[in-house]
Amino acid sequence: MKKIIVVLVLALLLPALKANAQWQPDVRLTNDSAFSFTSGNNARCVTSSGNVVHVVWVGSRYGSKDKIYYKCSTDAGISWGTDTRLTYTDTNSAASPSVAVSGSIVHVVWNDYYNNADRDLYYKRSTDGGLSWEAEIQLTAYYTLSSSASVAVSGTVVHVVWEDYRNGRLEIYYKHSTNSGVNWEQDVRLTDDFDYAYYPSVAVSGAVVHVVWHAQHQGHDVIYYKRSTDAGVSWGADTRLTNDTSWSEYPSVAVSGLAVHVVWRDERDGNDEIYYKLSTNAGINWGADTRLTNDTALSSGSSVAISGSVVHVVWRDERDGIFTEIYYKRNPTGNSIGIININSEIPASYSLHQNYPNPFNPVTKIQYELPRAGVVRLAVYDVMGREVESLVNERQAAGSYEAVWDGTRFASGVYFYRLTAEGYGETMKMMLIR
Repeated sequence: MKKIIVVLVLALLLPALKANAQWQPDVRLTNDSAFSFTSGNNARCVTSSGNVVHVVWVGSRYGSKDKIYYKCSTDAGISWGTDTRLTYTDTNSAASPSVAVSGSIVHVVWNDYYNNADRDLYYKRSTDGGLSWEAEIQLTAYYTLSSSASVAVSGTVVHVVWEDYRNGRLEIYYKHSTNSGVNWEQDVRLTDDFDYAYYPSVAVSGAVVHVVWHAQHQGHDVIYYKRSTDAGVSWGADTRLTNDTSWSEYPSVAVSGLAVHVVWRDERDGNDEIYYKLSTNAGINWGADTRLTNDTALSSGSSVAISGSVVHVVWRDERDGIFTEIYYKRNPTGNSIGIININSEIPASYSLHQNYPNPFNPVTKIQYELPRAGVVRLAVYDVMGREVESLVNERQAAGSYEAVWDGTRFASGVYFYRLTAEGYGETMKMMLIR
């Protein structure tokens, strides 16, 4: 059955939406009886540099084994060039492509099956924006199971992560190139404390590299994270991002400056749903989990990307009776508020604190306490009583929280913020000075 790869670039074709809210409604992107699939490894099958957009996917045209294909747009997705086949060996099947770009250099990684048995990673690059391609390079040579690669690039440093079975169980491995893919350093094993670890995704901002993956640990399927602050030379400790007893799997990560965004599939509500989590300080602390989908149908295969302040998420969904329909939603503010649980102790009562600093320009922090779990809403209003930003609108556990509001888009003046939760409500005033 023919598989159609649908990628994040579809988000670029959507009309502009109002930017006075956070996560906006789901949008159905495909409407065809054929199957549609997001990226095989939930990492990046699309990337861009300026107005040039690059896309990779798997195709099995003309009865051949699966191959990697590429195409690009030079006008921000309005029109597209012809398809380019990147892999040619007829005895091999290729899978799980990932693409990244820095300037005019395009980097693609994928895994190839030699005679449908051994599986290794391969790499190919273009130095002229996708017009021509150099010969492929084999990145792993253990002839076991190396797959689900994800690639990210910052300047001349290219980062690749993947799942690998060379030691008798699936673990996450990493390698990088410091000269735009010409030469590659040795493989580095990133995990060593799990029953298995797989499905990694990588993102980079400057010298800070962020990796997320799915692991089975102590009988639970959870999402883990770790980072490097020196461009992959050394790595920090593993951080567990999900703490529910149900399955959490297939994560994807994107980064813009200090803001790190993660999405994944989760079964905690008795149904497969898409969840989201944010760090506003480069992965040091993490906000609460946010449920992005709310339907009795299954949702899976989520991918996240960020462009400017806009966060884009796509996934596949069966709410319309076809499991492989593609849905999309976005957060036009980039969820810049960043909700962080700053204390796990249970407070004695509800409390809303004065923002600090106050007056502020343009960012301020708002702390509040919840003595019990429940649906929480924290919103900002102008002097006319009109809501201008929704900071929190989700179920949160008992604890102390901190929200960050970025008033860059707003004029100087007096604003009010109001917290409501389980019968509690309180409003306070703050001053934005530009």
